[in-house]
Amino acid sequence: MDKQDVLTKLAKNKLLVCDTTLRDGEQAAGIVFANLEKVRIAKLLDEIGVQQIEAGIPAMGGDEKASIKRIAHLGLNASILGWNRASTEDIQHSIDCDVDSVAISMSSSDIHIEHKLMKSRQWVLDRIVEAVEYAKAHGLYISVNAEDASRADPAFMVQFARTAKEAGADRVRYCDTLGIMTPSGMYNAIKRLIDEVRIPIEMHTHNDFGMATANAIAGVQAGATFLSTTVMGIGERTGNSPLEEVVMASKHLLKIDTGIETKRLREIAEYVARASSREIPAWKPIVGQNCFAHEAGIHTDGVIKFLSNYEPYSPEEVGMSRKIIIGKHSGRSTIKQALGARGIDLDDASAAAVLEIVRATSVSLKRSLSENELLYIYQDYQEGTGPARSTR
Repeated sequence: MDKQDVLTKLAKNKLLVCDTTLRDGEQAAGIVFANLEKVRIAKLLDEIGVQQIEAGIPAMGGDEKASIKRIAHLGLNASILGWNRASTEDIQHSIDCDVDSVAISMSSSDIHIEHKLMKSRQWVLDRIVEAVEYAKAHGLYISVNAEDASRADPAFMVQFARTAKEAGADRVRYCDTLGIMTPSGMYNAIKRLIDEVRIPIEMHTHNDFGMATANAIAGVQAGATFLSTTVMGIGERTGNSPLEEVVMASKHLLKIDTGIETKRLREIAEYVARASSREIPAWKPIVGQNCFAHEAGIHTDGVIKFLSNYEPYSPEEVGMSRKIIIGKHSGRSTIKQALGARGIDLDDASAAAVLEIVRATSVSLKRSLSENELLYIYQDYQEGTGPARSTR
């Protein structure tokens, strides 16, 4: 896939995903993907419709370089991107891997320029030009990553982006490296860049203050057309904007379809969780088991009457299923429905009596109850008082 092929691929959707699970995701402390896992994750990302896959850092050499080259030769529909410092040597490693795209990363904040690079703003701009021109000469699609953009001087950020564009970059990745932005601040920053530079912007947001998804969405509202994501949000420190969250938020809150097959979001989350030795928290948005688990009586009754009362989208849309939980917070309608599914018809008085036992049992065991345990409670109640009747 050459640059024109990449541009054609990326022109098919209004909002595009560049997933960096294999690069930034693997940079999370303690995560190492086996080469086989990297290939499988790349295939899964491609199968669900991710338009660009950041496959890793070619300059690391060894297994990293070998796995990136293998991914580049899988014949995937997705563009394959290698991450680089603003160095012609790094970019040559990417070229060796036969990727069709490169991310060229350079610090943009004075904090980084002075205290990490120990250089000047002009040195930063010169390195961008050198690296972009080298990549352009080799026919690559180019993203210039503005590291720590959220702490950069806004005027210099405009100069940074304009320099990248004039050198031949195809887009700029705006990196909220420390996750310090608020949605309103992000909206203003991205709108200014787009208005003044007129270059496609990619949102790369971190979650240090729990705002990665909100900031990514704010950027899209301001005109950004690329989302940098990782599956489940894994990544440095507290992680990145999660693929599943920004895709579903874009679809349902912004009414923008990213082209991702959402029915497989739980499937890919399960694989990445296993490969990274991470659990999927039950309360995790979109892919957590509790997303469609209802226990509170008023909520359960509402869902039973009309699903949209307490569900913003159907569980089937993300490869999940609905669960009615029986426990301390259950109501009579839950008891009647659960036992009704077993062919047992309860009147209100019997349901209330069984519910009282259910709540007491749940408190004593400090957990919810299974449907079988509810059946046993009903049977014990029936043997003792006998007012319920079976329809079987």
